[in-house]
Amino acid sequence: MSSATQNQAFNAILLLYGQVLEISLDDQKISAVRAGRKKNMPVVLTQEEVSQVLILMNGTVQLMAKLLYGSGLRVMECVRLRVQDIDFGMGEITVREGKGFKDRLTILPESLAPALQEHIERVKVLHRQDLKKGFGSVYMPY
Repeated sequence: MSSATQNQAFNAILLLYGQVLEISLDDQKISAVRAGRKKNMPVVLTQEEVSQVLILMNGTVQLMAKLLYGSGLRVMECVRLRVQDIDFGMGEITVREGKGFKDRLTILPESLAPALQEHIERVKVLHRQDLKKGFGSVYMPY
């Protein structure tokens, strides 16, 4: 049973005795220790492990994974990234409506700039073709 479940049950018992049965439970009648949260250490890959994972990818997926790793983007932030959100001159990426629906700035890794510019050029060609076919819609905030 998780610590949150144990604490919720304990609080329910305290409420039952204090509010419903009107029996005062002071420290002498009950001596319980509240369950503490389990502290998990995050699993972090080494740079070598990250490199081995990235080598197994290619194309757009690899570029997205490198952006996630190099700039600290979350998955949906990367998926919703727009061309106008990338400032190659300043080396910045503007994240719109990120966690908590807040906007923020993050870094654009220098090593990804050429690959990202090449990707943008390829996508522009596809976008023009889609527009000719009556498609070409894109996610827009608000």
